[in-house]
Amino acid sequence: MTSRLEARECLRQVGLQADSDIELAEAALMLAVLDRPNGDSDKYRRHLARLAEDVAARPDWDGDSVTARGAALRETLVDRYGYQGDTRTYEDLQNANLMSVIDRRRGLPVALGILFLHVAHVRGWEMVGLNFPGHFLVRLEAAGERMILDPFRCGMECAAADLRDLLKVTAGPGAELEPEHYAPIENRSILLRLQNNIKLRHLRNGQITKALETLDDMLLFAPCEPALWRETGVLRAHLGDIPQAILALETFMSMAGNDASLHQTALILQKLRNRTL
Repeated sequence: MTSRLEARECLRQVGLQADSDIELAEAALMLAVLDRPNGDSDKYRRHLARLAEDVAARPDWDGDSVTARGAALRETLVDRYGYQGDTRTYEDLQNANLMSVIDRRRGLPVALGILFLHVAHVRGWEMVGLNFPGHFLVRLEAAGERMILDPFRCGMECAAADLRDLLKVTAGPGAELEPEHYAPIENRSILLRLQNNIKLRHLRNGQITKALETLDDMLLFAPCEPALWRETGVLRAHLGDIPQAILALETFMSMAGNDASLHQTALILQKLRNRTL
């Protein structure tokens, strides 16, 4: 069993790692521990290992084809273990907690995508998450071929027409596919997408303190992400914690570069400093 203190320390170490060294599923598991400190983390690690073992143990295994590898992932994660998107209670916070996702076999696109990525990487396959807006997708490559899969929809293969339809649902009827929608995203960005779901749900429910706790967790593994510091500062100011708000906004200013919100942030900082005089 992993304590919250141990999980936070693990996530701090993730914050110091190069992106390619991050073990995505393990980091997501540590984030789950923060919400469920009494969970048996080793039990979930064993399940993650079993998923990869079961993919490799398929009797009709043919590892050279992208089609065969996609089928292996679907037949193991979806057909055997029953993983699928939670369409009935999509807003449930359990859908972003990897422990709960494993327990319920239901989750958000990014949480399920982490499972697909974990299995693929353990097997040594080339798979990345994609920078698709509003809905997390993964891309599998093998033998010069590519296949885009939707973990939320039972690992369904997505053709260009499917992606266009999905984009219009998530980004509006006028949206069109752009090259950046196919761009791979880093492991840290995947973890940020996972936690951002939790933060946004807290904000929609008016739970500012819980949203701040989620931001604090995000800063553990992404301490160099300027937007997190700015949002932390704004929320702390909203709660009246002026010294910590100033500190967070000053941190944002020091690393923001040419961020479009620099001028607005400087004005907020000045008002907060005036309140301390």
